[in-house]
Amino acid sequence: MRRVWPLTARGTGAVVLAIVCFIVANEASLSELMYFGILLLAAVAASVGALYVGRRTESVTRSLSPEVVSVGLEARVAVRVGVRSAVPTAPGIWRDTLPPGLRGKATGVFPALGSGLLGGERGGARSVDLVYTVTGARRGVHPLGPLTVRSSDPFGLARRTVLFGERTPVTVAPAVIDLAPLVDYAGAAGGMLHTTNDQLGQGADNLVARPYASGDSMRRIHWRATAHRDELMVRQEEQESTPEASVVIDRAARRWSPEALQAPGTDPGFEAAVSACVSAVARLVHDGYAVEVLDTEGTVLMERIDGGDMTSVDGLLVQLATLTARRDDELPRLPRLFAGVSTGPIVLVVGRLDASDAAAIGPVAHHSTLPILLATAPFGAALDRAADHGWHVASIDPERDLAPAWANAVGRGVHHVVG
Repeated sequence: MRRVWPLTARGTGAVVLAIVCFIVANEASLSELMYFGILLLAAVAASVGALYVGRRTESVTRSLSPEVVSVGLEARVAVRVGVRSAVPTAPGIWRDTLPPGLRGKATGVFPALGSGLLGGERGGARSVDLVYTVTGARRGVHPLGPLTVRSSDPFGLARRTVLFGERTPVTVAPAVIDLAPLVDYAGAAGGMLHTTNDQLGQGADNLVARPYASGDSMRRIHWRATAHRDELMVRQEEQESTPEASVVIDRAARRWSPEALQAPGTDPGFEAAVSACVSAVARLVHDGYAVEVLDTEGTVLMERIDGGDMTSVDGLLVQLATLTARRDDELPRLPRLFAGVSTGPIVLVVGRLDASDAAAIGPVAHHSTLPILLATAPFGAALDRAADHGWHVASIDPERDLAPAWANAVGRGVHHVVG
């Protein structure tokens, strides 16, 4: 309970008036004023007693739907307040304290309660449900609460402010932007889930067949071999392969503002980069790629996400909700991570980028079928230099939509074919 003066201005005035009545009654020998002063004090005391004796709170619980809020999206907050009251209570005003990471109007009227004894509740126990909506404003994990309930008596003489200390941690995930698909670039970029044919002989009669196994596509059944063996046989030469992609984010502190080292959600440029990272992952996974998410040091930020597994993408959002920058600068040594590797799309998201950085990461482009470079603060001709090495480049602005920049990067230049 917050310790405050329990009387309103009206109640304080009543006490002052009662004291004046006592003084005047003593000086002028007017017993009527003495009775009037006593009546005022009794009314104030009854008002205070009605507030502080009538209601006792037990607990506050909160639930969010959805449980994880993304930046820019809304969530519904349901608050349940457990109350015990043996006597009727007056209505009040409730307010839930919102952290900087959330926006919304978390206030309303706390309802009046009748006597719990009349309703048959044990000890006058009941619950009050409060609902409001919040919008994610800053990435991170933020404590929601405490809840404050302020009520007054029917005469407006006394007030009571109750502070419920329970806080609920709320995860605000980075914003996911809907990006253009890579369907048009499937052939050059590693493709969607596709089938490769390795002919082992000339003509259908020379195809190799094997017994049918659970999970095999019915389209692969070799009907001639099935009739000959009297059991289901499938074509062995068809091998389904899953294309792979990598999304890399540069966390070097020197490429971001100092705030990016301290807490998530404080550097607009870094926030744009994190949003670009998760948006690219969501797009690639949706297009059927198995995606690896890492930083330029090689630290795996999320285990491999299989194509189509959007549930794991939701897990990535939670994982990156607290991502911050780090002091190491490993971007110039990024080619080591892809040395001797031929892979599908590589999406690299960086902050400040100069011509020397572009030259350092140039070799990476030759290991990818679709190298995409997104920079929040490119200097000079850095992007042109990177494009000369084969990168599909674009500048991303925290104040602008990511989707056009992505479409521009994907559609720019000629796709590389890994040699």
